Amino acid sequence: MSPARTGTRGPLDTRAIGSLSVSVVGIGCNNFGGRIDEARTTEVVNAALEAGINFFDTADMYGEGRSEEFLGRALGRRRPEVVIASKFGNAIEGKVGGGRPDYIRRALDASLRRLGTDYIDLYQQHIPDPSVPVAETVGALDDAVKAGKVREIGCSNFSAEQLREAAAESSAEAGTARFVSVQNEYSLLHREPEEGVLDECERLDMAFLPFFPLKSGLLTGKYRKDQPIPAGTRVAKVERYRSLLTEENLERIEGLIAYAESRKRTLLELAVAWLLAHPRVASVIAGATSASQVQANAQAADWTLGETDLEQIENVLRTAV
Repeated sequence: MSPARTGTRGPLDTRAIGSLSVSVVGIGCNNFGGRIDEARTTEVVNAALEAGINFFDTADMYGEGRSEEFLGRALGRRRPEVVIASKFGNAIEGKVGGGRPDYIRRALDASLRRLGTDYIDLYQQHIPDPSVPVAETVGALDDAVKAGKVREIGCSNFSAEQLREAAAESSAEAGTARFVSVQNEYSLLHREPEEGVLDECERLDMAFLPFFPLKSGLLTGKYRKDQPIPAGTRVAKVERYRSLLTEENLERIEGLIAYAESRKRTLLELAVAWLLAHPRVASVIAGATSASQVQANAQAADWTLGETDLEQIENVLRTAV
């Protein structure tokens, strides 16, 4: 059974992550407390709520905890209206991180304090921890669900094999919590989940959450072949982002821009609509640093791609290399 459209919130459809109903476009909160301060964070959160976005994805490590703090304060009394996803497991403030039960309990309580809430809707293991049996990690998360501190649990950066291993440690008959979602990188320019993870999501009835849906800005249309890199952008400032501007990627970008413009759409709209055409994708969580970016992301959900569109887009990607 695929995550289905379960209704609407404002102008946006919703899809299911376990028992949760989330807007098909969400806000990735990795910029909060890092690239943008608290005032800009509040601007982004308010714009998201106005656009009908109810899904906010953060992590304890984002902004060294400031992302959760800023998000919690920006939501304030509107917290019951939204679905908050957070993550644990990456090192934060010099702590080791990982998936050990004692660490999970401490990390969860710290996230709850920073968010100013008594529950997290979707609590996700940020990265696998090969040093800890997944049964121990899932057991600790099950305890958190039973304690009412977490509603659903998920994972991130897991392979198909790791998803199978985690699923084997959960039992619907025993009433234990299971991972209802996986969050991995996926975009028009990064197709790795198609090599097994999406199929495993189908088999296990899991929702898929794509991160970096715009491939670190490459799928916004800002970066063009034979044109200078716009000053002040991440790609201009950071070498690891500049390395993404390969000849192959730039050729694909030009082809995708031409396709989008032939439909009177933008490359960003195409990137989001293409992901949402995959039934396992529950929400496209794109980062934003301004209200205008939030509005553009939300608007992209208005474009529904059919099978013919998807075939034509695939042909564009094949012929651009």
